Amino acid sequence: MELEEHYAKLRAMNAEAELGGGLDRIEAQHAKGKLTARERIHKLLDPGTFEEFDKFVVHRCYEFGMEKKRILGDGVVTGYGKINGRPVFVFSQDFTVFGGSLSGPFGEKVCKIMDLAVKAGCPIIGLNDSGGARIQEGVVSLASYGDIFLRNVMCSGVIPQISAIMGPCAGGAVYSPALTDFILMVDKTSYLHITGPEVLKAVTHREVTSEELGGAKVHTQKSGVAHFVDPDDESCLRRIRELLSFLPQNWKEKPPRVEPTDDPEREDEALQTMVPANPKKPYDMKKLIRTVVDNGYFFEVHEHYAKNMIVGFARLNGQVVGIVANQPMHLAGCIDVDASLKCARFVRTCDCFNIPLVTFVDVPGFLPAIDQEERGIIKHGAKIIFAYSEATVPKVTVITRKAYGGAYDVMSSKHLRGDINYAYPTAEIAVMGPEGAVNIIFRKEIQSAEDPEKERERLVKEYRETIATPYRAASLGYIDEIIEPRQTRKKLIRALELLKDKEDVRPQRKHANIPL
Repeated sequence: MELEEHYAKLRAMNAEAELGGGLDRIEAQHAKGKLTARERIHKLLDPGTFEEFDKFVVHRCYEFGMEKKRILGDGVVTGYGKINGRPVFVFSQDFTVFGGSLSGPFGEKVCKIMDLAVKAGCPIIGLNDSGGARIQEGVVSLASYGDIFLRNVMCSGVIPQISAIMGPCAGGAVYSPALTDFILMVDKTSYLHITGPEVLKAVTHREVTSEELGGAKVHTQKSGVAHFVDPDDESCLRRIRELLSFLPQNWKEKPPRVEPTDDPEREDEALQTMVPANPKKPYDMKKLIRTVVDNGYFFEVHEHYAKNMIVGFARLNGQVVGIVANQPMHLAGCIDVDASLKCARFVRTCDCFNIPLVTFVDVPGFLPAIDQEERGIIKHGAKIIFAYSEATVPKVTVITRKAYGGAYDVMSSKHLRGDINYAYPTAEIAVMGPEGAVNIIFRKEIQSAEDPEKERERLVKEYRETIATPYRAASLGYIDEIIEPRQTRKKLIRALELLKDKEDVRPQRKHANIPL
């Protein structure tokens, strides 16, 4: 064979591999409003940076006529490239090849780049679009899933793992994304479920679509399995790029700092009246957050799930911070099971990747409800305690208004190793709200009063001013400083600067046992 023939053969095989399942299947993918595996990679990564591995891998199955159906790449495109100039590893499942189904070699390709991602200390991104295990391969495909799951666990807290669901993801395939740090979905074209509509119909006699069973709305609003939903592939890929801008490359690094353009000493007078004097009147905590952070930009995570709790990323003087906050606009900011899970998971994610935590507190307590007790609010609420107590990143807390009962403790209080704890003059810190406390403490006095209602109002006012006051907590050292709301931004920035090199010591042990 002549030299040029060798090169021609390589070019031909490259062209063949890049066609995946062929033009017809590519057109069918586009007809569904979906990009192909390779198009997704090229839109995700910085232009010209993708380096592909295992382009010519094929399956090793000889049963069911599969020996006549070998396609280069075998249903997944793997390799590495850059996002915003920083290296990442990526695998993209190719639905045009055997429906993106997972085979032994397919799994080996994914495992190879996951191993390399850990060695190189780089994030791993999975673009999922697969019919699940390749049935013709039997237990081999199941073994491959297990190999991937193990690596997901070993990568956890070591490098960021991001999963985008951009088509079907069913059966055992769902557990790899579930083990990663962030899950994104595409509305109307992606779904996640363990058992499909056909199985559900056979078992329960109920007809349901994949969208109803495991579509983006189900998992971003109800189950909380997914963190983000986007209208199409391209916007989903853009969101991944932005999400990575808030994350470090690995657990040894700090998140990337940007040159700030917002004055660190800025005071906003709007904050002075943002928290109403009337403790029963709601306000939008997101507005307060945006007023405080750099350039008013807040990258919210889990936006549509457990809306009584807010979590997300922002920057303060160019430094990435994780924001956790109660939302008085929903359930009065009470903590329920879903909010507990949302909060605890986010706190632990930030702690994994050296992202300081800023917590804004306005919480009247845990949600009182029979179904909450039945669903285990005790153990789920304990997850927040566990997460904040275990976290060693800088933790700065601002109590804007209510901080009652056990909910005061769990929201990054001084007692859970909160580093610096501020409160507004409007803060109310007590075992319970003044009305409830007065009804218990002064029940007899109120009943015997000449005007019980007037006496109750007087006692409530007295309790609020003498007991449920930030000055009492400050006198005990539980609050480091009572600040005016307009000072919030500069106080937080100064506190975070002070704490940038802080160290907390954990007891020596194999691992802690979080209440699951």
